[in-house]
Amino acid sequence: MCSSRSSLQCRCHRNSKSSLTLCSGQTHLSGAGDSLRCWISVSCRERCLLSSLRMLSRQKCNLWVLCYSETNKHAQLRSAADLRVSVNSLRQNGAVAADGDLQSKTQALANQLQMKRGAVVEEVSAGRGVIHFRLNRPILAQKLLEQLCSEPDGFGVKSELLRHLQGGRTLVEFSSPNIAKKFHAGHLRSTIIGNFIANLKKALGNEVIRVNYLGDWGMQFGLLGAGFERSGSQEKLRTQPLEHLFEVYVQVNREAECDESVRSAAAEFFRRLERGEDQALALWRQFREITVDEYKRIYQRLGVHFDHYSGEAFHQHQTQNVLDELMTRGLLKTTEKGTAVVDLSGAGDLSSYATLVRSDGTSLYITRDVAAALDRKQRFGFDEMIYVTDKSQTVHFRQLFHILLAMGHQWAERCVHVAFGLVQGMSTRRGEVVFLEDVLEEARSRMLNNMRQSSTSKELEEPEQTAERVGISALIVQDFRGPLMSDYKFDWDKVLQAHGDTGVFLQYTHARLCSLLRRHARETYSCCDVSPLVDSRSVSVLQHLLRYDEVLLQSANELQPRHLVNFLLTLSHLVAVAHRELPVKGSSAAVAQARLCLFSAVRSVLANGMRILGITPVEKM
Repeated sequence: MCSSRSSLQCRCHRNSKSSLTLCSGQTHLSGAGDSLRCWISVSCRERCLLSSLRMLSRQKCNLWVLCYSETNKHAQLRSAADLRVSVNSLRQNGAVAADGDLQSKTQALANQLQMKRGAVVEEVSAGRGVIHFRLNRPILAQKLLEQLCSEPDGFGVKSELLRHLQGGRTLVEFSSPNIAKKFHAGHLRSTIIGNFIANLKKALGNEVIRVNYLGDWGMQFGLLGAGFERSGSQEKLRTQPLEHLFEVYVQVNREAECDESVRSAAAEFFRRLERGEDQALALWRQFREITVDEYKRIYQRLGVHFDHYSGEAFHQHQTQNVLDELMTRGLLKTTEKGTAVVDLSGAGDLSSYATLVRSDGTSLYITRDVAAALDRKQRFGFDEMIYVTDKSQTVHFRQLFHILLAMGHQWAERCVHVAFGLVQGMSTRRGEVVFLEDVLEEARSRMLNNMRQSSTSKELEEPEQTAERVGISALIVQDFRGPLMSDYKFDWDKVLQAHGDTGVFLQYTHARLCSLLRRHARETYSCCDVSPLVDSRSVSVLQHLLRYDEVLLQSANELQPRHLVNFLLTLSHLVAVAHRELPVKGSSAAVAQARLCLFSAVRSVLANGMRILGITPVEKM
């Protein structure tokens, strides 16, 4: 719960009905002999105006506000700056006495609040069981746009509401493909989700360490090494590195299915790696360097970077220390099969366990993950560590965190696994085996073809770069629209639509606002009088902008991008209507300047939000 404060502050508490509790602080009502502590439960869709009121209160305005209602998903309000509170809801929450006639109590409460309404609330009146509040629209516009003009990049992210999230050190492990393979389209989700989380944490003031934990160790490299020694070509490795390694890997896997000698050769090659044999390690290093160079090129296209490229191999020599510590603590057990396991049952009966060592003495993935976690804590001193992988690894990370806690490392409670579902139907014209580079080329090609049918795109200096950026934004928004854990069906036609809730629409909205501001570049509007922004369209946009910090808070708490995506899409719909109905050209100078100020503010928030998502905004389309 939130305590009473001099300025209105609220926190959101979820319950099973997805409602919201608002605590506004204590308001004294003259003549009543008691006080009203406004605890009001309102539906999640009523958050927009509550956020407006909370943020305005930080400007030291007297405010007693309670709730509002909206008429559709784009937050176009029934009476844009009006708020309403049900007196019955106050009764149910114990804020006012439950006895007495409802209408009489409503009128009396409205009269008392009218006398204490202050500057922001223009009027308080009684309806049938509800109290209506009318806001001072010029103050709404003034306070918001002052913040945006003074510090456009800091708007929302430096909110008081987010202060408790700032200042920590966050390590995010994401992407993490296997080396010696082309970047599969399936790794796109981990890459863009992890990039979003890292961007969000950084925007909120955290120190962020981005780690790419490559799959560069394990039995698959025994297979690849043995296969390359049998049929590999150094010439092809120089000219078509990943394609050739992929061919070798597919062939050796096929042979291993029916040839025991191939499986034995693979196991022996991996043992040579673990023993540190020079020839085997030299080949492995060659595979790794080639792969990382190729991956960096693709990451650059996506606008993604990493502070550290790590991998399982880096930690394999540390696994013995892990096993020794587990043994010392009495946590490591040897089974009849000769494997070494950690009992996770809690009852000592091995009904649930994690295997850390195979019967042949080689380490497993989870053993190296334990070593990696311990090493990272020592090297980076993180406050939280976030792993981003598909949901098939949920049990693996549950076991990992369990083992770390059993070893006495309480910081494991601040380790989080962000899991995601699968993408179905992501194919390209080239076939069903989908590599990420093929997907990026497909997105650029299709987007370029769509853009060529627009007259404005012919004026672009770098149409292919624009098509690439818009195509990538389309992929990101399609991926981020729903809960990450959900599988979704990919559809190229829907992804690249210019209208509707797509990344193309976000880019189109941003480019259109940039075009408007370029056409009026000579006009001064940064510090203008915004009092003309009292129409319902302007106020709806302003109220939505004021939700930005709440959306960032929800995104940070849940590590889900859909809240920010939906906020930006709704903002784009709202400003599209405002752009159509609130012309700049032909309006008086004062009105034109005020509207330009509003459109500039929207462009700024839209661009900042897109960058957090990992989207590079384009200024022309």
